Amino acid sequence: MSVGIYFATTTGKTEDIAERLHGMLSGVESPKDLADVDDVSELESFDGIICGIPTWNTGADSERSGTAWDSLLDEIAGLSLSGKKVAIYGLGDSSTYTENFCDAMEELHSYFKKAGATMVGYVDKSGYTFDESKSTVGDKFCGLPLDEDSESDMTDERLTKWVGQLKSEMSI
Repeated sequence: MSVGIYFATTTGKTEDIAERLHGMLSGVESPKDLADVDDVSELESFDGIICGIPTWNTGADSERSGTAWDSLLDEIAGLSLSGKKVAIYGLGDSSTYTENFCDAMEELHSYFKKAGATMVGYVDKSGYTFDESKSTVGDKFCGLPLDEDSESDMTDERLTKWVGQLKSEMSI
């Protein structure tokens, strides 16, 4: 199974997580900054995609990441991703932005669903400290939320657990 890792970042934290994931998953492509992608249709060439997105525009109804993802959302929705598995991880600050924790994950999630992707990598929201998030679906997040600002001590454990989940759900 061919798997690509794509991320967009403003501080480097989302890229760092992409690199860490790459080191934990054998056989996946090296992470690629979405800002360096000339044609988003290259995503169609993979069987699975792991996407990293930060939340910067807290409280916004759209373009919540403040990164290259925002300008490509409509293009992503127009892709043909039926049969492709997509997992999303998001970065946010559960202490300072507790009402908008990792909101950008949901936006990316919804556009990949519009493209026909099978969404995987949902994470139970228990164990997280936050008030609200657009990225919750019932009792789960629509991906892996990470807080490198207030809960960085939990990142290794969360990544390890999620990688195990992805190996099963994506057949990596």
